[in-house]
Amino acid sequence: MKEDIEEVLLPAEKIRDKVRELGQVISRDYAGKDLLAVGILKGAFIFLADLVREITIPLEIDFIAVSSYGTATETSGVVRILKDLDSPIEGRHVLLVEDIVDTGLTLKYLLEALKARNPLSLRTCALVDKPSRRVTEVQLDYVGFSIPDYFVVGYGLDFAQKYRHLPDICVLKPEVYQGTGDKNERG
Repeated sequence: MKEDIEEVLLPAEKIRDKVRELGQVISRDYAGKDLLAVGILKGAFIFLADLVREITIPLEIDFIAVSSYGTATETSGVVRILKDLDSPIEGRHVLLVEDIVDTGLTLKYLLEALKARNPLSLRTCALVDKPSRRVTEVQLDYVGFSIPDYFVVGYGLDFAQKYRHLPDICVLKPEVYQGTGDKNERG
C-alpha cells in the first residue's frame, strides 16, 4: 500500500489536533441543545468516532449511507440512499458529518432530503473540503481542512474501498486510479 502513496498531506497528529478543535467549537455552539450527529457512511465513520469523543455535551449518533460512485472516481450523478436514519429528526438539531466535500452533489442531495424531514436545525461538518472541485453550492458550517485538487485517501477516505484504515490523509499516486473514471471527484 505504501507504494501507492505519493505523499502524506495531513499527518495523523495534525488531524487529531483539528478534530479536537472542531469538537470544542461544536460543543460550545450546541451547548444546552439536543444534538444528533449523523455520519455519512462509509467515509465519515473514523472522523465521526473521533469527533464525538471530543464533543463534551450529550449527543446521539446515527448514520446514513449513500452511493454515487461505486468503484469509480467520477460520480454517476445519481445519489441513492442505501441506509437511512434509524431515528426521526423532526424537531432535532442535526449535525451532518462528512469525510470530504468535493463537487458538493452528494451533500446537496442529503441536505435537501433531510431538510424535508423538518429538523430544528441542520448544519454540516466536513473534515476535508476541496472547494476548487465544487459544481454546486453547499453550506459548510464546520471545516477541518481545505485542500487543493488531490485525490486523497486514508482516515476513512477510500479508493475502491481500500486505504480507509491509513492513519494519515495521503495523496494517492495518479497511476493507481487513472483509467477508473474521467476525473478524481467525490461528492
